[in-house]
Amino acid sequence: MTHIQLSVFLENKKGRLYDVCSFLGEHKVNIRALTVAESDNFGVLRLLVKDPQRVAGLLKGNSFVVNETEVVALEVNDKPGGLAKVLGAINKHHINVEYMYGFVEPKARKAMMVFRFDDPVAAVKALKADRIKVVSSKELGSI
Repeated sequence: MTHIQLSVFLENKKGRLYDVCSFLGEHKVNIRALTVAESDNFGVLRLLVKDPQRVAGLLKGNSFVVNETEVVALEVNDKPGGLAKVLGAINKHHINVEYMYGFVEPKARKAMMVFRFDDPVAAVKALKADRIKVVSSKELGSI
């Protein structure tokens, strides 16, 4: 199970992150996960939302530059070595990680990690074979 992640390109200047987040809030878009990367001239806001095609259309219609990328969300035990176990399975199958980000859900004692793999479909197949929990869209939406 893969997910569509939206990457929103923003000028690296004061207020641009607020602009996109307030726009999403006005349109009742609930962000499920996000990360921000920056360079000297621009930033990239990567986010997971319900109905990414609709949200991408809203953003593009408001002059934001948006790219859609296929990512995989994995459940990781929130304890020492939990991430290492997942990375060991990824390494064993020679899967390339382009980037990742995560968050912890304390009540469930689980961490959620979002991965961008060079081959997400092969990654899902390999990880499921190693009994790594791949998170469905329904599960991600309920967080």
